[in-house]
Amino acid sequence: MKKIIALTALMSLFSCTDESLQPYDVAQKPAEVNIKGYSKPDILQLRLNGEPVSINGNTSYTNSITTKLSFVLDKGETDILGIYNKDTGAEIKIFNINYDNVDQYKILNFFNLPGIFLQASAVKPTVNLGKVGYVFIFPNIGEFSGSDLESVKGILKRDNGTVLASFDEIGKKSFTSVQVYNNFNINTPVYFELYKPGTIDPYIGTTSVMVTLKQVHINNDRVNMIVLQEKQENGNLVIKGDIDVADYL
Repeated sequence: MKKIIALTALMSLFSCTDESLQPYDVAQKPAEVNIKGYSKPDILQLRLNGEPVSINGNTSYTNSITTKLSFVLDKGETDILGIYNKDTGAEIKIFNINYDNVDQYKILNFFNLPGIFLQASAVKPTVNLGKVGYVFIFPNIGEFSGSDLESVKGILKRDNGTVLASFDEIGKKSFTSVQVYNNFNINTPVYFELYKPGTIDPYIGTTSVMVTLKQVHINNDRVNMIVLQEKQENGNLVIKGDIDVADYL
């Protein structure tokens, strides 16, 4: 009987010792995601791990969307932040936030416009009277062309070849700085040529890449915020600039 009791006590001791070696406290990190977005005309819903995010008492929103999410992440865990079309339920964008990458999501800017989702901020610059300004972003470089470039150079020209403005690096994630030129007849077309950065070589192929820009117009602030896009039309690659974010701001 004493042996059995002793053995039981010994097993209990090892069991407690083994449990004491297990990590009860998992490493944690506070997460804070500052969201500044915009959607028009779609109504959006943000969901954190499937639960709708309430902003000013609303779980669906359009136009300006601003909020701050605060939560705690355990090491080894992933929290899922999703952006959805409220009316159709379609998933627009998913962000997987974990202990190791949470710092990348301290600021989350986006624009949800017809036919395109931009993970970027957009602040409409001001331009003096008598001037016209342009800024550009090229979020899908390489999607159809196969180019591995992260940015391109752009030169804006009049129909007579006069250079109006140059943009050294048009990237995927943020708008360029504004470049301005003197206003002229808005019925006169302008052309936009794309090159590899720092060269006069077309960014794809061997012939000049000419972008079809949205017709030049002067909005209230005389600024055009153009989204460049690679597209396939009738089996051919085309580059278009027919979305002007300034129209939505």
